[in-house]
Amino acid sequence: METLNHEKLLTTIRTATEEVFGMMLAIPATALPHSVEQGATQPFDGVISLIGFAGGWTGAGRISCTATLACRLSGALLASEYASVNEDVLDAMAEITNMIIGNVKSNLEDELGPMGLSIPTVVFGRNYQARSSGVREWVVAPFDCDGEKLEIRVGLMPCGKTDAVKHFAMADVE
Repeated sequence: METLNHEKLLTTIRTATEEVFGMMLAIPATALPHSVEQGATQPFDGVISLIGFAGGWTGAGRISCTATLACRLSGALLASEYASVNEDVLDAMAEITNMIIGNVKSNLEDELGPMGLSIPTVVFGRNYQARSSGVREWVVAPFDCDGEKLEIRVGLMPCGKTDAVKHFAMADVE
């Protein structure tokens, strides 16, 4: 298969996120309007966790949120409380990324074939940008978590292709 439908990818991201939030974190995550974005991202303050896809399709998944939400999510996962971002919070955010993006990968493999995931990389700071080389287009699925925004981005393209924009089906998603 040479194309991936945005609607299928968005549904897969939302389902995986809702499952992890419902079963592992017991925190409500309400899907917000999605977007499909191209190019670089804007400067960011907070926590970003990146994970790479490999196989017949390659790309990256990314979860980002404020430091406050990262502490809350980590506390829910680890049954603890965190007032600031530390190693435990960064490790927990890596695990949350593994669970959500891992579920996305597993749910897409029937259609796209076997894929592997890299080890997550988690970054925390202020006024920085993160980008994945080669990924030109992202399906962006934001969620509201009790007033805090969590954003999940996934960009996939057939292995060996250099311009994902040409290889995604341009389906409208509502």
